[in-house]
Amino acid sequence: MGRQHIRDGILSIRQQKNGALVEIPILSELQEALEAMPADNLTFLTTEYGKPFTAAGFGNWFRQQCNAAGLPIGYSAHGLRKTAATRLADAGCTDHEIMAWGGWETLKEVQRYTKAANRKRLAQSGREKLETRTRTGKPE
Repeated sequence: MGRQHIRDGILSIRQQKNGALVEIPILSELQEALEAMPADNLTFLTTEYGKPFTAAGFGNWFRQQCNAAGLPIGYSAHGLRKTAATRLADAGCTDHEIMAWGGWETLKEVQRYTKAANRKRLAQSGREKLETRTRTGKPE
């Protein structure tokens, strides 16, 4: 994945697993980080030898970075997708919006990742409704 996959602020990639095209808007924080990176490689992340990572190689490298940071076992590169889905759910995105970001093909796949976040959001929404009713004595 590299600059050649970005057009008009959209990162377009084809997933290896299912061949689905995923088109993700580049957030300003990511754009800032990408602009700070060297532009002499076709891929954003490279090995210590300047070569692109393989999928397994990136996973191993990521785990090594987690170890170096003192993070407990259980954090992985794959967990980044789950975290992204959870963050999108926490922000109030619909399951279909999250599907588009992550390239998932079914609601069941997304809901596996967002179940806890959706529960939290729904509970907060319920609290707000109860508090509104309590303050006014009736629904608004």
